[in-house]
This record gives sequence, C-alpha cells and structure tokens, in this order.
Amino acid sequence: MLLRSKDAFRFDRMPAEWYLDFVDPSYRPSRDDLVVLFRVEPASGISMREAVGRVASESSIGTWTTLTTMTPEKRRLMAKAYEIKGPWVKVAYPMELLEPDNMPQVLSSIAGNIFGMKAVRNLRLEDVRWPPKLIKSFKGPQFGIDGIRRIFKVKERPLTATVPKPKVGMNSEEHARAGYEAWMGGIDLLKDDENLSGQRFNQFERRARLSFEMRSRAERETGERKSYLINVTAETREMLRRAKLVKELGGEYVMVDILTVGWAGVQTLRDECEELKLAIHAHRAFHAAFTRNPKHGMSMLALAKVARLQGVDQIHIGTVVGKLESPKEEVLALQQAITSRKVKEGGRILPQGWDGVKPVFPVSSGGLHPGIIPEVIDILGRDIIIQVGGGVWGHPDGGRAGAAAVRQAIEATLKGISLDDYAQTRKELRGALGKWGYTKPK
Repeated sequence: MLLRSKDAFRFDRMPAEWYLDFVDPSYRPSRDDLVVLFRVEPASGISMREAVGRVASESSIGTWTTLTTMTPEKRRLMAKAYEIKGPWVKVAYPMELLEPDNMPQVLSSIAGNIFGMKAVRNLRLEDVRWPPKLIKSFKGPQFGIDGIRRIFKVKERPLTATVPKPKVGMNSEEHARAGYEAWMGGIDLLKDDENLSGQRFNQFERRARLSFEMRSRAERETGERKSYLINVTAETREMLRRAKLVKELGGEYVMVDILTVGWAGVQTLRDECEELKLAIHAHRAFHAAFTRNPKHGMSMLALAKVARLQGVDQIHIGTVVGKLESPKEEVLALQQAITSRKVKEGGRILPQGWDGVKPVFPVSSGGLHPGIIPEVIDILGRDIIIQVGGGVWGHPDGGRAGAAAVRQAIEATLKGISLDDYAQTRKELRGALGKWGYTKPK
C-alpha cells in the first residue's frame, strides 16, 4: 500500500501547484549534484515560478499531473530549481538521475523534452557544472595541449592549419598536392573541411594514401613535423575502419564532426583512438542551429565542456575578428572552459573544477588571413591553432606563398614587429597585405 502523505502527493492540488514542488529557494546543491544554468522565458499566462518548475519537473521525475505512483523515496530524485534571478535559473539534479559514462543519457535528461514545452516561450541551456563523479566517468582528451605540442616539437608559437579551397570539388591528387604546397610553405596541419568525407570525386582511402605520401615528402624537405586532420565522419563502424587506416598510413589524427555523428559516436571513436594512439580534432559543424539564438537552445560553452569530457583534443572556438559570429566574451569563455584547470563563477558562467581532465587545444578559424593574425594572438594568446583557409589559397602567388605569409605573420607578432615592417623583406607577407590589408571579413 502506497504511503499517502503531504510529502508524497496530494490529489487535490492543481497541476501548477505540483510543478511548484520542484522550486525550492532554500536548497543548496551538494558537490555531487549536476547544476544547470538556464535562461527561462515563460509563455503567456505562465508565471516564472511555474515555468521554472515545469523545466525542473520535465527534466527529472515529473509529468503534467500528480501521480498515484509517487512516493517519498522517489521524490528524492526531484530536480530542484533553487535560484531565480531575472530570466536566469539554476537547477540542481541528483547524481542518481544520471548514468556515468553515458553522455546521450545525461543530455536526454537535462536537454531533452524541455525545449518543446508550451509553457516556455524560449529556453536556453547556458552552462553546466559537472560533478566530480560524472567527470571521472569520462576519459577526457588523450593528448591535450602539451601532448599535441610534443608531436610537433613546437613549444611556443601557435600551431597552424589550413583547408584546401575550394573545400570540396578537388580530386584526391589535387587535394594531396595542395597539402604538399601548404606544408612546404610552413603550415603544420592540413585539414579536411566538415563536408568532405568520401565522395566519388575524392574518395577517402585514395585521398589518405596520397596525402600521407605528400606529408612524408614535405617532412623530409622541410625538417618539420607535419600532419593531416582527415575527416573520418561517417556511420560509426565506417568511422572506426577509417581511423585504423589513418594509423596504418602513419597519421597522428582523425577529424570528426562531433555534432552530426552524435555523442555516442564520438565516445566510440575516442575509445578506438586510445588504442590507436590518435588525437581527435573536433569540428563543430551544425552547432549554430541551436547555439546562435541567445534566447533558445544550448550555448556553445555547454557543448564545448561536453566535448572536453568526451575526449576531443582540439575544437573550434571562433576568432572574434573572422567571418563567423563569435563575440569576444563568448570566445574567451570557450577558451577558458576547455583549457583551465578550474573555472570561477562569474556572470553566466558556473564554477567548474576539472579534476585532472586535460585541456583541449582551441582552434581559431573562419575568415582569417595574415593581416588579422596579430589581433587573434593578442586576444587568445599562443596556445591556439590558427586555421587559415581562404587566407592561404587566395594569396596572389598561390597556396605555398599564402602558407608562408601565415607563418611570417605569426613570427612578426611574437617578435613584436609590425606586419608592415616585417613584410619589407618578405614578399609572401607583402603579397598578402597587398590583397587583404587588415580587413575583417563580414
């Protein structure tokens, strides 16, 4: 016989009152609670407290009405909205609600049905404070910033990457030749773009074999380490097959579109890459579908923290000065979230200790060229990967010259020399400045 008590349930309450049970301003989250910062905008006719209660209810143990099956023991698992400041709400989730080492389950809980509820006009998941027990259940990056730097034997300067342009349309021979030109010009990493995988005109296996042959040649001729971020994005078993081929060919990396393959696919690939000793470059294609609206969806900050837990070694964070929408405060928050050992609470950022999880190498990309590289380094520092696409391949003298101009811009910046002065004796940088100057793409 079920216990009938005030704390268990009451049949005489309206559903709105049931939702208010999930709001508790006196609650103080424990170290083991997962805490989410939401931005909540109630629908017309719904109070803020009720909307908040509905979010906490739907993302934990509640539903639209009171239940005869509810007991005091089950009520322990209620999420609790404990702080409401304007539209900003903090909700704490008991650890027991969440399955360790299962990111799809966690996100189905805290970022599931709630976005479709009629009771909210807009809802945005802004940040997550991950508890130590959950953090320790995930592997995190295998290499991190220091491990990647050891691969290239580069300690101080930013690393560089480029995507051959046009990003799709080249055949395998053209792609590999472009990689050789970029490597010879000084680029560290050749990179596929998000929509190049294994199309008929540029099949994965042929592109991989030819590109790694060219990589080896460029290493012999330059004396520098080079690598290739080849896109293995595909059905999960095919991804693993491609990763194994990369290892056989002497590669150090795979690249994956983390959001289109899904978190389960990322986790499976991370496990495989640990056995193969391959680093993971994460492309965030598709993120703006739900991160761009500041009132609804999920922030890139929250996604980047998930990616760090899942174990990517590199991820795109934006540029501030490039062609993609990336406000300075957002880019810096992303950098802090994926590189710091501990993040302090401030504004819309929750405190976060990372319990030994390695940092992720931030990638700055999207509309960059040599003329704005000094500003990127000034904003983000040296521990970044600067990825330049059109700013390499649009150079008047070709891709090798464009790659050299990128390296020269970095050298000038680190030496504290203006680009104009440095370009006086370096024709590649002079050519880049002659075409683009210091303009910021729109």
